[in-house]
Amino acid sequence: MRALIQRVAQAAVTVNDREVGRVGPGLVVLLGVSADDTETDAKYLVEKTVNLRIFADDQNRFNLSALDTGAELLVVSQFTLYGDTRKGRRPDFTKAAPPDQAQRLYEHTVGLFRDAGLTVATGVFQEHMQVSLQNDGPVTLMLDSADRHRPRR
Repeated sequence: MRALIQRVAQAAVTVNDREVGRVGPGLVVLLGVSADDTETDAKYLVEKTVNLRIFADDQNRFNLSALDTGAELLVVSQFTLYGDTRKGRRPDFTKAAPPDQAQRLYEHTVGLFRDAGLTVATGVFQEHMQVSLQNDGPVTLMLDSADRHRPRR
């Protein structure tokens, strides 16, 4: 499971010219599910996201997490995070989970974010969405649940 997280001052998602989700200060989480992902991957990704110290403290140092600050989350499904661009000019999405599996794990992940006590807004799964956001500083990170199996250097 992959998540591209971006710290934002505010963000919104629209489907068919109708706003379906909006958050104030917090994170936009673009969430991709692979065919190999399980609920264990979702748990890892949620725990990592809500506990990352990427919010500033009184000394303007990254010492606070989303849980510490009561950050709001906008979670949007994003199968293209599994696009393979190594060959040719068209991304290959075969590593992305099929829609039924992806939707189940996406909804499970959203539930885990809510269980953590954060306010969570979402897009609409498998719809064409427009996401607007206002960055809050230079904070954009890629998380991948497969990284927990890789050795640290």
